[in-house]
Amino acid sequence: MPIDLLQHRLPPGTYEPVLAYLQQFKVHLTITRERKTILGDYRHRTHINNHRISINGNLNIYSFLITLLHELAHLLTFEQYGNKVQSHGREWKMVYARLLDQFLKNKIFPYEIERELFASLSNPAASSCAEDGLIRVLRKYNKEDNGNRLLEELPHHALFRIDDGRVFQRGEKLRKRYQCTEVKTGKIYLFSPVHEVELV
Repeated sequence: MPIDLLQHRLPPGTYEPVLAYLQQFKVHLTITRERKTILGDYRHRTHINNHRISINGNLNIYSFLITLLHELAHLLTFEQYGNKVQSHGREWKMVYARLLDQFLKNKIFPYEIERELFASLSNPAASSCAEDGLIRVLRKYNKEDNGNRLLEELPHHALFRIDDGRVFQRGEKLRKRYQCTEVKTGKIYLFSPVHEVELV
């Protein structure tokens, strides 16, 4: 990807520090089409290839930056520890928290996103943008409304469809997740309250 196009995918004031990391570590950055299961991906350097990072191209500027920082933290962890530590272990969490704090100090995030990121600093999630509160506030900055809704926004007993086409009925909330019944099989599944679904 031409590096100057990256500027339009990032919040104002973040291009230069991001570019510095990409250039310092000779990162091959790829913008991909939407992937349902991941927002970004990191592959460490080898004797053949440079570090490689891919980010979904449908993300809003704040989700894009957070995901990119998440993947850069994997790179920095690899540079420091090699393959000797867990991918989302204590070392990665420490590196990611330090990296995120560098950007939080510059006040580039809206207050509601900043508040959720500060809350996650002590124990970041293994998936970027994965905390429920962060998902809720980041959705507000999406340019396009795909018509989907969060599961918690649906009425009780509402029918909804997930990405693979299966249809469920929303049930009671059990602690943190909703108990939902697959209409075709009658099987019970637990869903996150911020799972994006299509109302049937």
